[in-house]
Amino acid sequence: MFQTNKQDGVNPIRHTSEPKQPSLGWWMPPPDEPLPAPSAAALVATLGRLAHPLFVIRINDQQAVSHKGTAILGQKALTDARAWELVGYAPPLLPGQLGDPGFRADYGLQYAYVVGAMANGITSIKMVEAASRAGILSFFGAAGLSIMVLEKTIFDLSRRLTQHTFGMNLIHSPGEPQFEQATVDLYLRRRINLVSASAYMRLTPALVQYRMAGIYRDDQGQVRCPNRVIAKVSREEVARLFFSPPPPKIVNQLVAQGTISAAEEAMAPEIAMCDDLTAEADSGGHTDNRSALALLSTMIALRDDVVSRHAYRSSPRIGLAGGIATPHAVAAAFAMGAAYVLTGSINQGCVESGTSTDVRKMLSEAGQADVAMAPAADMFELGVKVQVLKRGTMFPQRAQKLYDLYSNYQSYQQIPETERVLIERDYFRQSFKAQWEDTRSYFLARDPGQIERAENDERHRMALVFRSYLGRSSNWANKGEPDRQLDYQVWCGPAMGAFNEWTRQSFLNRVENRDIVTVAMNLMHGAATLARAQQLRNQGIVLPLEAQQFPPRTRQALQAQLQ
Repeated sequence: MFQTNKQDGVNPIRHTSEPKQPSLGWWMPPPDEPLPAPSAAALVATLGRLAHPLFVIRINDQQAVSHKGTAILGQKALTDARAWELVGYAPPLLPGQLGDPGFRADYGLQYAYVVGAMANGITSIKMVEAASRAGILSFFGAAGLSIMVLEKTIFDLSRRLTQHTFGMNLIHSPGEPQFEQATVDLYLRRRINLVSASAYMRLTPALVQYRMAGIYRDDQGQVRCPNRVIAKVSREEVARLFFSPPPPKIVNQLVAQGTISAAEEAMAPEIAMCDDLTAEADSGGHTDNRSALALLSTMIALRDDVVSRHAYRSSPRIGLAGGIATPHAVAAAFAMGAAYVLTGSINQGCVESGTSTDVRKMLSEAGQADVAMAPAADMFELGVKVQVLKRGTMFPQRAQKLYDLYSNYQSYQQIPETERVLIERDYFRQSFKAQWEDTRSYFLARDPGQIERAENDERHRMALVFRSYLGRSSNWANKGEPDRQLDYQVWCGPAMGAFNEWTRQSFLNRVENRDIVTVAMNLMHGAATLARAQQLRNQGIVLPLEAQQFPPRTRQALQAQLQ
């Protein structure tokens, strides 16, 4: 048992019984150094020294810890008087060793950590740049932005990150297939060779075109894909599509259009639609509120089943997103076999995010239960929902009301007058006619086909106007328009509340201290520390409570752990 004294600053261990641990071998101290004294504080400190091994030694029927000396594993008896029983051992474990080494190598990363793409530029240029320079994969939040803005963004990021990897978001746009195609055309033209494919319910010709453009056979006869896809998926049936080769029907269509060549078509059966896949559990934004524990294991089994049917050069790796907000969550994800972790909600609260100070403050006060599901602007007619913040805003209720009205009436004029008055006064703050003119101007620039349809379909016109309110609510939040706070749409999952609880008594409780790299490093360093603690627990070592926690630390303090 580790002893605790007043100087330790660590709570004593209290157990009714302390079983004697079996010996793993022997440990010998460095020459001319005293034996370590039993100390719980020493154990906590040594756990955090990630670059060094950790030895738990039985000395005179008490347990002590050291990161120095020599260990000899095995039960062979030693006669050396300097030898003491080794009862626990944790090897060095650096944060950059967590996750799949192939994932890090393929993308040129230091960490198996991904900053997810949050729409409307919330995952901003500034955030992408900071994360990428730190060896973290980051995707710009392209969804909801115009082609002109995306092209400028690509120019800026390509100029700033000449030696670092970054990606762009490619979101499924079932209501705007022309815009999705225009986005793919832009990415191909500007040689964006890595995308995060999100919110897909089915594969589209645009996505298949992106994946297959320029595929070739190398000198060893293996098919190579210049354009890499990391899919973000929460449903098994969609994951199966991404694990499988491009659908022949879509491939044939693209060949007939002259979009891809016959030679590329012939290679299609040898590639999967994705290089990697993120199992998206209960997250902010688009989500099916799945359990991470159930979802990850299901996706791994599904991947193995599909891959066994195809002769791929390599198997898609699987990461985990949704609820990733604390060192314990990161450690658990890697323990379950995740190749990497992806964060989302907590990034929105960082100083580099493309949202407002007001929103960051609201997020910093959120609890795990302060979220709700609301209709999505981009898939409104389909009834698809997104998870958003409900504390401090009335957006979830108002968005749901608009969807209910859309579901129950065939035109705006059929809605009872009392309801129309309320909507125009509190939601639009202008007449339906004026709102439609604004909406019309937006879609004329983005997707003119929507206007042509709306001119002949009053219900579709109503849907576009309602969608315009949902879309603007996100912009109001990002800009921090104070008179629109009740309408703020802030994508957020329960991870935000977990993060706030973890950081409450630390410097990260202050919004201005939450930068993307400090947050990521705390999660990864913490996960490595907790993983080492779990190794000791698996060996039967009883740990003090402090060894099972990881409070946030400054980057300087984290760096010191690696010395």
